[in-house]
Amino acid sequence: MAEGPPASSEEIHNLYRPRIIDSCISEKLRAFGGVLITGPRSCGKSWTGINHSRSATFMGDEDANRSVALNPQSALEGEYPHLVDEWQDVPKLWDVARRNIDLAHKKGMYVFTGSSVPPLERTSHTGIGRFARMHMRTMSLFESGDSSGSVRLSALFDAGRADNAPSKMDYQQAVRLICRGGWPGALGIDDDAAIGMSYDYINSVIDLDMSRVDGKRRSRTTAELMLRSLARNNASSASISTIGADVQRAGTKISDITVNSYLEVFRKLFIIEEQTAWHPSLRSRTRIRTSPKRHFTDPSLAAAALGARPKMLLKDAKTAGLLFESLCYRDLCVYASASGGRVFHYRDNSDLEVDAVIQLDDGRWGAAEVKLGTFEFEKAAVNLIRMKKKMVAAGAEEPSFLMILSASGGGAHTRADGVAEVPIDCLGP
Repeated sequence: MAEGPPASSEEIHNLYRPRIIDSCISEKLRAFGGVLITGPRSCGKSWTGINHSRSATFMGDEDANRSVALNPQSALEGEYPHLVDEWQDVPKLWDVARRNIDLAHKKGMYVFTGSSVPPLERTSHTGIGRFARMHMRTMSLFESGDSSGSVRLSALFDAGRADNAPSKMDYQQAVRLICRGGWPGALGIDDDAAIGMSYDYINSVIDLDMSRVDGKRRSRTTAELMLRSLARNNASSASISTIGADVQRAGTKISDITVNSYLEVFRKLFIIEEQTAWHPSLRSRTRIRTSPKRHFTDPSLAAAALGARPKMLLKDAKTAGLLFESLCYRDLCVYASASGGRVFHYRDNSDLEVDAVIQLDDGRWGAAEVKLGTFEFEKAAVNLIRMKKKMVAAGAEEPSFLMILSASGGGAHTRADGVAEVPIDCLGP
């Protein structure tokens, strides 16, 4: 266990690349005794936590973890806000920190970060009212410097249209960004090295991380086949039986119960996440399909699970399109969070489907279709306008905007029909 930041405050400030979540963390620390930041390993939680703290304890070393388990208070001492990095390695820390917050009646005492979810039985309190919970994703293109942010999501909600803005995006660049991923450690290194990080990440999850979630040993072969099936069905609502059938075609028998158990582990490790279905309040009897869509938390992990590098994806537009949808979903989630919003998908019993519905806390919403190529734009625009008319006729508020989010470098603009065309390298919060 190492205590305190690994560099001076000035060095941290100079090295730290700001994240969109920063302002929300600062706000929550003023209102709560602590903040819990969860998200995939290596997405930047530690650096962000350090940036918001004045002292720190870093968990992870087995000997240190055993020592802290005997005396949890030792890991919670230091100037506030105090960071406890990877707290889930010693779950007792949660309950002790909660007690400290209750006794001190102070705000902004702790910043906890975690890259997996410990079993519920290993903590005795949810932390409600003491800790604000926040989810951190890998870097959006705006955060990594690959998007100009000239078209702000917040401005789309306010103005309903996109101003003209230039773009450098094309299919080849989109594939490169998919495979590189949004890992802070991938910035400033060559693409081959960056892509290798995602391959190593997948191997680490299979060999080391899975057993740490619940102490159970699992088959490496089954885990690989499960991840490959999830990657093949990325950005879809593939059923448990579909995933199981994929695994069994490779010669490994698996039950639905086992498929579910692996999915739960991948969720707890923040390898996959679910894009839930949108449920507008409608007068009509339109039946909304409720199945969530699954995404890898970073598109590079899906590419690595498939063994896909840029040359392969350049020849496989269908797979590239599914992974590009996950890249756009990640960015939309990051940008929407800055305005108190969430990202859903929509599909009803008439098979009207829209890739993303962004809804803010105040009820405003916008809809987006994700398309790699311009040849799909007309169909996407018709689909968005059809959805708008159907929602308004059924009693929903009009959408603030309709958008085609793309990998086209034609530049951002608003079409004559009111649909905004926005290359992903133009979008920002």
